[in-house]
Amino acid sequence: MRRSSRGTRSRCTSRGPKRRSVAAELGINPETLRNWVRAAGVSRPRGRRAEASVEPPTALEAENAALRKKIRELEEEREILRKAAKYFAGETRG
Repeated sequence: MRRSSRGTRSRCTSRGPKRRSVAAELGINPETLRNWVRAAGVSRPRGRRAEASVEPPTALEAENAALRKKIRELEEEREILRKAAKYFAGETRG
């Protein structure tokens, strides 16, 4: 069973049994995990999460979003072309 890194990250910030279980899952010493968490500057979540930022995206964030959208479109087009090539290749053999 594969877990998301997001879930592992939030579990790593807690103390005690959770950190030990995550360390065991990763096959590392719990102290090593604790040092990694400290080095990453991750703090334990306290209370409710902050609301999403209401600031408009920066130019870099907007460009990243546009590029991700373009990548999705190109991947979709590539998949369509692969299927078409496979279909036509099978048609010419028969």
